[in-house]
Amino acid sequence: MDMIRNGSGGLFFLDAPGGTGKTFLINLSLAKIRKQNEIAVAVAWSGIAATLLDGGRTTHSALKLPLDLARFENPVCNISKGSGKAQVLKTCKVIVWDECTMAHKRALEALDRTLQDIRETIRLMGGAVLVLAGDFRQTLPVIPRATPADELNACLKASYLWRHVRKMTLTTNMRVHLQGDLSAKSFAQQLLRLGDGDFPVDPDNDLISFPSDFCNLTESPEELIVKVLPDITNNFRNHQWLCDRAIFGSHE
Repeated sequence: MDMIRNGSGGLFFLDAPGGTGKTFLINLSLAKIRKQNEIAVAVAWSGIAATLLDGGRTTHSALKLPLDLARFENPVCNISKGSGKAQVLKTCKVIVWDECTMAHKRALEALDRTLQDIRETIRLMGGAVLVLAGDFRQTLPVIPRATPADELNACLKASYLWRHVRKMTLTTNMRVHLQGDLSAKSFAQQLLRLGDGDFPVDPDNDLISFPSDFCNLTESPEELIVKVLPDITNNFRNHQWLCDRAIFGSHE
């Protein structure tokens, strides 16, 4: 916050696994800055993540990024210096970019060039404070017909700007902590181990070996319902109870 107040600028990354309170912290920071009558821009790589931010928009919509970043070596945002959008980016105190780990590295580089042009300075991000937020354990940039090397090369960590990033970390899973569910806590820890690459890998087929308690196996649809929706006959009218057990899966 001191760097935002004194206008010294900076590039930060908030490493926050799911449930650690990242969205709450971002919205709290946005509210504090806007309460002081300053401009704070909130963007996210995906539409769903953008709706969770106060005043959030998708990165492509707010910053006018090129649709095919991989085609251009030195892309820039499609924002003219005399536009209202350029005025917002010129005067804003901070830009918060959620789910940045899904973005191509050239998206970050395009924003850097654009801010330098709009603010007429060669300082990093034009002297603005940019807060990146996300989790590299989750989805990385999607590169069609790419090799693993191509995927890694497209990540933000492969950008020449990454060496300027100052990292901050959220570690406590507040969602699990507040619920007090020991099984949920164990599962969350196992997901972190999976993301950190701590599970053993079979050298013959590159498959991961999960521990026996990683998931519950069922023999029938009825048993699955009992596992996921216990006591459903007494709770099927309870919307919050149903939301806590929402299931996301592919349709075969």
